[in-house]
Amino acid sequence: MNRPSNPARRLAACSAGLATALAAPFALAQTAPTQLWVDVSTSTFAGMPEFMQSGGGFLGGLMGKVTGSSAALRQYGHASGRFIQQGTDQSRMGGGMPPTRVVDVALLNPRRPGVEAALAIPPGMRMGEALPLVPPNPGEREAGEAEVGKPPEIKGRILVYWGCSPTVRPGQPRIANLGGDPAKWGQVLAGRHAPERSARVGAQHALYPNEKNQVNPSADSSLQGEHRVQGEGVPESMGFTLGPNQDLMPSIQLQSQGAVTDSIQLSWQPVERAHAYHLHAMGMVGDDMVLWSSSEIADAGLGLFDYLGESTTAKWVRDKLLLPASAAECAVPKGIFAGDGAGRPGEAGAAMLRMIAYGPESHFSHPARPAKPPAGWKPEWTVRVRTKSQTMAMLGVDMAGMAAGQQAPGGNDSEGDEAASQRPEPQAPGAINILRGLFGR
Repeated sequence: MNRPSNPARRLAACSAGLATALAAPFALAQTAPTQLWVDVSTSTFAGMPEFMQSGGGFLGGLMGKVTGSSAALRQYGHASGRFIQQGTDQSRMGGGMPPTRVVDVALLNPRRPGVEAALAIPPGMRMGEALPLVPPNPGEREAGEAEVGKPPEIKGRILVYWGCSPTVRPGQPRIANLGGDPAKWGQVLAGRHAPERSARVGAQHALYPNEKNQVNPSADSSLQGEHRVQGEGVPESMGFTLGPNQDLMPSIQLQSQGAVTDSIQLSWQPVERAHAYHLHAMGMVGDDMVLWSSSEIADAGLGLFDYLGESTTAKWVRDKLLLPASAAECAVPKGIFAGDGAGRPGEAGAAMLRMIAYGPESHFSHPARPAKPPAGWKPEWTVRVRTKSQTMAMLGVDMAGMAAGQQAPGGNDSEGDEAASQRPEPQAPGAINILRGLFGR
């Protein structure tokens, strides 16, 4: 005969179970490491003086007319530089021209999630004594979340070319009708994508830049020196020192020769600390959208403008998807942006070129990660720092001429406001507009 259980014992067991359940999040907070992500980007527009590339300069004005204000794009992540992806990340650059240099920071402190903190920085950054880390506003979209756009109601085709070559190679281009089956678009635009490795930020994070501070590094800024995370619940030991490998990368010195009717010769100086390169161009020829990438294998190249670690770039260089660090030149095939002979001979338009130099990625932790960590090894905190440099150029457009009416800081504008208002405004290239429609951004 089974004896009824003791009510006191049952109550004690239930209480113990409830206490365990309530303690689980606290225990997790005590064992999970505090994590800091730092993304560092250098962005330029080839052939343009730097003062013209800021949000208030000529280029910022031109890109702002096309894509709207960049004021709403100043949250974590824009340094990753996805030129065609609208996101809430500063380093990922939504539609407009990004700041010339960017430092993005995201903190996840499981002991006090979603609580403000600060990152004390070295004087050489010239951004103050500390960067405030602030949780995102509830109304902001999380990183990577974007509104889905409708396919553009346009006629024409998508033509995809690839490879550094003065002439079009056999078997090219891949072609799909813009008004056709979207599945065909996917086949034509197929290619590899940079792995998504950014912090998926939410209310539990604290970010920089934010509404309290949006200062970017200047031309003479350096990240080298001691950094320390400070705030409620942050481990007292959370300090680390950055060296040359984690500093802002130099800008890409890109040069191009040739009209869009010719084979365009691209060349650049080696970028210090770069371990691979990738180039991509896009433009309109009549109703057709033409895309080209520097990949030696068939790849549209649209998904590669993000941070990549050295192991990934080493593999993709071997696969001939990316150009090696030793590369210093590349050729865009002749005439791909000047008509294909299908009723549009010699009809040339502007083409937008993008280039990225992938920089080092560094990891810090406390205690330092052993070469062979034992089972169950858990650090108190971790830090990841990623770097890259990128540039843009308009092929077939005289950007210097378009900017001729602009004056450098400190100049004397003798024309006056009335004369300045009569200058013709530069027109944004059609390729940028059509891309916004194509990708719903």
